[in-house]
Amino acid sequence: MAATHAAAFTQSRPWSEAEFADLLDSPFTFAVGDARCFALVRVIVDEAELLTIATHPEHQNQGLARALMLDWQSIAMQRGAQTAFLEVAADNDAACHLYRSAGYSSCGNRPAYYARETGRSVDAILMRRAITPNK
Repeated sequence: MAATHAAAFTQSRPWSEAEFADLLDSPFTFAVGDARCFALVRVIVDEAELLTIATHPEHQNQGLARALMLDWQSIAMQRGAQTAFLEVAADNDAACHLYRSAGYSSCGNRPAYYARETGRSVDAILMRRAITPNK
């Protein structure tokens, strides 16, 4: 996961193997996917949070992330989640499009949340959607 994350996240600091291991040590956290594309999700009570999703650049634009959105939401529902949350950098057009096309809508903003190597900061857009079986 760390290698795929590093290849995909070139504008911000990618997560380390140790960070992924720590997150996956929690019984609330699960991962879906493979080395081409994966999602890391946490479910607590009735809320799911997409912690990160990454597609290796060699496998982008093949629908892998779109398919994983359905996969992780299904698993989250099985674990009791009714609402899903995520955050995305405002300048990540591809991810914003993916999330909106998956039914997510903006519910908040974190100004200047993501630092960029250029020295500028980018807002985080908070998004959510219901993930009940019929929605």
